[in-house]
Amino acid sequence: MNCKITRNAAKILKLELEKEENKDLKLRVLVTHSHGDHAHYGLDLDSPTEKDEIVATDKGIDVLLSKDEPLLDGVRIDYLYLPQEGFVITNPSKGNHGDH
Repeated sequence: MNCKITRNAAKILKLELEKEENKDLKLRVLVTHSHGDHAHYGLDLDSPTEKDEIVATDKGIDVLLSKDEPLLDGVRIDYLYLPQEGFVITNPSKGNHGDH
């Protein structure tokens, strides 16, 4: 499985992961809703289970992806400041370039 984190997203995520209460947790990307050929994604902090693959990224952040969810392979996490500040999670490898 593969996961890409942009520089903007990594900066925000590292601040959260470095908090004392999150020191034993990893970033989880999950599918919150899927329909047709695409999905809507969410983020959480969690501990790995046997159903997860831990994916190392080039930003030094390990990401938990459920092995049973093919729509997670190739997911991209970005953080945008405009038009509205927040995380944007897409999967260009599956044809998902943003929510509709």
